Amino acid sequence: MSQDHHVEELLTLLRFASISTDPAHKEQTQACADWIAAKLTGMGLKTEIHPTPGHPVVVARNEHKPGRRTLMIYGHYDVQPVDPLNLWDSPPFEPVIKDGIIYARGSTDNKGQFLAHIQGVEETLKEKGELPVNLIFLIEGEEEIGSPNLTPFLQAHKDELKCDLVAVSDTGMVAPGVPTFSYGLRGLTAVEVTLKGPVMDLHSGIFGGAVANPATAVARLVASLHDANGHVQIEGFYDDVAPLQSWERDAWKDLPMDDAALKSLTGVQELFGEAGFSSIERTTARPTAEVNGIGGGYQGPGSKTVLPSKAMAKFTFRLVPNQDPAKIQDLVVKHLEKHLPPGVEMEIHRGHSGSPYLVDPQSGFGVAAQRALEASFGRKPALIREGGSIPIVQAFKTVLGADTLLLGFALPDCRAHSPNENYPVENLHACRRLNRALLEEIAKV
Repeated sequence: MSQDHHVEELLTLLRFASISTDPAHKEQTQACADWIAAKLTGMGLKTEIHPTPGHPVVVARNEHKPGRRTLMIYGHYDVQPVDPLNLWDSPPFEPVIKDGIIYARGSTDNKGQFLAHIQGVEETLKEKGELPVNLIFLIEGEEEIGSPNLTPFLQAHKDELKCDLVAVSDTGMVAPGVPTFSYGLRGLTAVEVTLKGPVMDLHSGIFGGAVANPATAVARLVASLHDANGHVQIEGFYDDVAPLQSWERDAWKDLPMDDAALKSLTGVQELFGEAGFSSIERTTARPTAEVNGIGGGYQGPGSKTVLPSKAMAKFTFRLVPNQDPAKIQDLVVKHLEKHLPPGVEMEIHRGHSGSPYLVDPQSGFGVAAQRALEASFGRKPALIREGGSIPIVQAFKTVLGADTLLLGFALPDCRAHSPNENYPVENLHACRRLNRALLEEIAKV
């Protein structure tokens, strides 16, 4: 099988517009699951497509033999919406290759990464006739909408999905060519508020000064979240935060993503965050409070002198080990209620949550993963925590009792979730190499 064939296979997979959040793409999402199942079946694996109340889960396995380690490889075939479409340089579901980089929605997140694992397994089966481990592929179609049906699926099938550990390639590399083992994930909890004032938009000249302005009130709520040094001002927010280990802080000082690179990547003139911590520590291992959306009043061109009747804000809070999402959400609600300006009413919507995750990178499986990464790249891997969240990883731990190895191939400029998402062809091949090395190393533990 040539490398060109591997690439062509990925291009085919990327043409499926498997947007899980949009009902208009339900048929394309189902067709994507069918294609994956056919691929796995063609490799000689026993494959099943399991329907859910949403999009299906694809499960495949080799012949399981006693005395061998059982590894689950997880991925997701659903992708983010493509808006704003006008910012794409090429159609998002018509993949193109420029200078060795594939541009398409889902190229990095997550089709390019999980397909490479499938291709690695296929190569091993063709060369050796069998795998050194008992293997389970679990590829779902709802990760981009919070995997609402996957935890119930795990619970319903936990006996046949029992495994020693899970491997996931859905995280990032610190820099091109640098193998990266993410041994931690931040958790997440979301809250949305709507502030209501008068029953209608009012003339700001006639009523301004006598009626509270919801847009002003929501701005004051947002401003209450942080002090001037970037510390979160919610009472009790930091109480349960596990301190960083000294070896972590020392190791992260040598990572190639320094402040200059971060400014170049993001296009900002100056970095800002919680005082007392480096940028890498702030973005991976410290909790945050972020405003994801804010609005109210007239949004069109020019001026319209109104006092708006409503205003809104959307918040998410990234959490670190020992922080409980439910507890933090309660503290957030209490803070918002305490700081609500007079003259407006507040509706609070509690959104989705996910727990933080941390695994010992020096455990037996962790060391095996490091050896596999080093064999694939010819250099020692970087050990980091991931700033994002993958809530299902905690479900693997609680339902299946299995830890997860996060071995990602997304580059810092991959533009996942944004226009012009991209994935280097070299990373597809590197992930294939990793898969083959990983299976051998896991078999030794």
